[in-house]
Amino acid sequence: MKILVIAEHKNGALSEATRELFGLPFGQAEVHAVAAGEGVEPLAASLGQLGAAKVHLIDSPVLADGTGESLDQAIGQFIEQLAPDAVVVAHTPLGKDLAPRLAAALDAALATDCIQVNLDGGEVTVRRPVYAGKATAEVEFTDDSLKVITVRPCTVKAPEPDASRSAEVATVAVELPEQKTALREILAGGNERPDVTEAAIIVTGGRSLGSAENFSVIEDFADSIGAAVGSSRAAVDAGYRPYRDQVGQTGKVVSPQVYIACGVSGAIQHLAGMRTSKHIVAINTDPEAPIFQVADYGIVGDLFEIVPLLAEAAKNRNGN
Repeated sequence: MKILVIAEHKNGALSEATRELFGLPFGQAEVHAVAAGEGVEPLAASLGQLGAAKVHLIDSPVLADGTGESLDQAIGQFIEQLAPDAVVVAHTPLGKDLAPRLAAALDAALATDCIQVNLDGGEVTVRRPVYAGKATAEVEFTDDSLKVITVRPCTVKAPEPDASRSAEVATVAVELPEQKTALREILAGGNERPDVTEAAIIVTGGRSLGSAENFSVIEDFADSIGAAVGSSRAAVDAGYRPYRDQVGQTGKVVSPQVYIACGVSGAIQHLAGMRTSKHIVAINTDPEAPIFQVADYGIVGDLFEIVPLLAEAAKNRNGN
């Protein structure tokens, strides 16, 4: 079996979500990786150390912006040349844009937002959440057609790079027609914390915080444990946090190692976005809040009393 991993990168480094893809159980499969963009040659060494047997580079100024349109055309042409059995990409904003484009253009089978993937052997099966995360479905591909799979970040542990490994590197030539769309500007958010889709720990606040200023309690705790800051939709709608922090069915779907919900009641739309977290901690004054039904650990109490104590304990442990 031949597997192609699509590498997502930024500022000359692989994304953590891409690194995690190499933790999938590839077994005896022949693993290829493709990196498309401008100046992607330095990525080859990292991909080889993670386990790619061969790295394919599509280097062009046209791909510098990394839009879905340009990447779809470039990587789509390469996939036709390579003829892999399956294509794997992270379920990030880029992956969610790119994967359906590739599947449609190449008449391939598509499975998105997978939390478990089996690529070892002749059969390819995946597990993905359904019904707003209330259940998981096991999906089996029943024919030999190309399969395009997106994998939810933080569901697979990234392997440690092996400096003794190296990959065969090849440069790929593709024909790129004039683009219909162009990236004009990127506005930096000014947030130094990790993004919620890639963070190992997330501390989320709800509308019960009462104001944007009160989110400083959540931020202080998150910073003390190296966590991302998340928000419920109600808090975003109230103007307490930007949309980029929203966790839930209409926001971002996350699967961190630890999810700490502070003052979040646990509406079904929110649970759909974080139910697959490895460990869930809930802090709420209402013992009947739905969030406690999915929590591994629950604290009934006032977050304004409990969260500062947790932050202080974390700082003392870190020696700060």
